[in-house]
Amino acid sequence: MIPFSILDLSSIVAGSTATQALRNSLDLAQHAEQWGYNRYWLAEHHNMPGIASAATSVVIGYVAGGTKTIRVGSGGIMLPNHSPLVIAEQFGTLESLYPGRIDLGVGRAPGSDQATARALRRDPMSADSFPQDVLELMNYFQPDDDTNPYVHAVPGEGLNIPVWILGSSLYGAQLAAMLGLPYAFASHFAPAELMRALHMYRTRFKPSAYLAEPYAMVAVNVVAADTDAEAERLFTSVQQQFMYIRRGKSIQMQPPVDDLTTLWADYELAGIEQVLGCSAVGSPETVQQALANLITQTQADELILTAPIYDHKARLRSVEIAAQVRSALAAQEAVADLH
Repeated sequence: MIPFSILDLSSIVAGSTATQALRNSLDLAQHAEQWGYNRYWLAEHHNMPGIASAATSVVIGYVAGGTKTIRVGSGGIMLPNHSPLVIAEQFGTLESLYPGRIDLGVGRAPGSDQATARALRRDPMSADSFPQDVLELMNYFQPDDDTNPYVHAVPGEGLNIPVWILGSSLYGAQLAAMLGLPYAFASHFAPAELMRALHMYRTRFKPSAYLAEPYAMVAVNVVAADTDAEAERLFTSVQQQFMYIRRGKSIQMQPPVDDLTTLWADYELAGIEQVLGCSAVGSPETVQQALANLITQTQADELILTAPIYDHKARLRSVEIAAQVRSALAAQEAVADLH
């Protein structure tokens, strides 16, 4: 059965703090490790009051230091915000501290609005050099062979740190295919181009020293509870979050509500349903069927799950149910193989 992983934004919920959000992230990572998840990724966003993982490399070190075996990485680092050398040094440091456990997923989006991009000193045209920046970054991890006698990433040079291309459009799929790198698609908030991007990545993939065959990871929101009704209520927190973003306002994650139609117009709700279309919400049976369908549809090599839930205990329960669902799917697959 394909691996399941976790994508975490270290959500700061209404009435709480960044400190508690980060502690919750570590707690979730420790549980995910026990439940057999493959990797735990954190994402870079800026100027968002509901997200505590802006200093992504720092949070990765915190989570890796509090776990033992699970891979920890970025989903992702928004590379145009940074010097490739600095990212190579940061992840070289992480890999030196936690060898064999660090992933580096990179994207070209700002992870912020335009005003924040300026505050980050980001060049408005920096996204245009993303392919060159990825190549520069990867070159810093190469062993010293005298091709660049002037600039070395220390730590970083000669370390085996997997680089992933992240994307929500066809651009990242083409770049990952061209460079022969693993690819992760952000279908948890941008599902429209998922199937086209996967097809493009797989058909154009060029084997490389990093990867012999294409490897695609698909992101999906999973909100699981003991009943469909309970899960659907929990899901209203992330629905509210995206609704506020569409209205131009980023806020902390709100408590779930019984009826979203009392808060938002029908046309707004329809738009959110489209954005969050790649979601598995419901009881264990409902989530199992939804994830089985997604795996069949996408032929994903790995799923990376988000758990956008207001209450931390409910979030833990959702991630535990998803791990149980994976075991059930694996058992079904084993039975099918016998026949």
